[in-house]
Amino acid sequence: MTAADHQFLTRLLDAPGPSGFETAPARLWRTEAEGFADQVGVDVHGNCYATVNPGGSPRLMLAGHLDEIGVMVVHVDDDGFLGFDAIGGWDHQVFVGQRVTLLGRQGPVVGVVGKKAIHLMDKDDREKISRVEDLWIDIGARTKEEAGALVRVGDAGVLTSSVIALPNGRLASRSLDNRIGAYVVLEALRLLATDRPAGRVTAVGTTQEEIGLTGGGARTSATELDAQVAIVVDVTHATDYPGVEKRKHGEFKLGGGPVLSRGSAVNPVVFDRLVAAADAEKIPYTIEAAPRSTSTDADNIFTAHRGVATGLVSVPLRYMHSPNELVELEDVSRAARLLAAFARGIDAKTDFVPR
Repeated sequence: MTAADHQFLTRLLDAPGPSGFETAPARLWRTEAEGFADQVGVDVHGNCYATVNPGGSPRLMLAGHLDEIGVMVVHVDDDGFLGFDAIGGWDHQVFVGQRVTLLGRQGPVVGVVGKKAIHLMDKDDREKISRVEDLWIDIGARTKEEAGALVRVGDAGVLTSSVIALPNGRLASRSLDNRIGAYVVLEALRLLATDRPAGRVTAVGTTQEEIGLTGGGARTSATELDAQVAIVVDVTHATDYPGVEKRKHGEFKLGGGPVLSRGSAVNPVVFDRLVAAADAEKIPYTIEAAPRSTSTDADNIFTAHRGVATGLVSVPLRYMHSPNELVELEDVSRAARLLAAFARGIDAKTDFVPR
């Protein structure tokens, strides 16, 4: 990863963009794509598109979602304290003691998550698990009117954190789930811009995956592109830290390369071609079983329009859905190389029907 690539990734991760409010990271993603893609655009749902070789065949979609989990203001009380709810799947214990950046009407508004001090709790309360309804956001306002001048009900936000570099090429940040997938698909397209494939390849930064019970932006963008084949890039749980049962959750390590999903939502031909591409490029990988849903955009793409031959490539990640998720950058680079190799290995005659 070059210094310029690292700088772009850092800006992308630091930009607040919870589900339904992805505008800031989406703008950065499109601006970066304009440097090498043949076509760049955005649709009514905020899905971002960058295409190389627009006249090619088959129509390949590379999808990584831009949104992250976050919070939303649901109430402002008379003393200026903000009631909030979670956007996406949170462990509510994570909220306690955190700082928050809200996307206010006039710009970012900072605050802290409040909770009754342990000294003031009864014994029984000390042992209770914190719930979001027992917490609040304090932005320093004295009254409802002061708070209302800065925020309003429906404003979204994120827990305040920034990218930090760790030894062994590892990086910690919020929003790695799944801003890192949106980064990977764009980096794969950058590689394809200099060594062109036969097909039309469109990288898509999709929206609302974390709350996408109806398909989010993945289903509509696959339909918009009339995709014939798609590779989704997301994160999966690294299981290389204490207390994780590998027999139940699989064995996936930071530095072990991309993880290839097999089973639900995954086309067998696409899977086999991903394996062949990884072997040819000498990219290490592991396989993850998906006996039911994958809990990614793949679930919503493979059934779009007439059906899409879909694969799922994941980056191993520790501490998912926290302000300090952690990846190894070599896995990120390998995932981009794998996608580019897969794209170069298909053409208009490639048959994705399992036979």
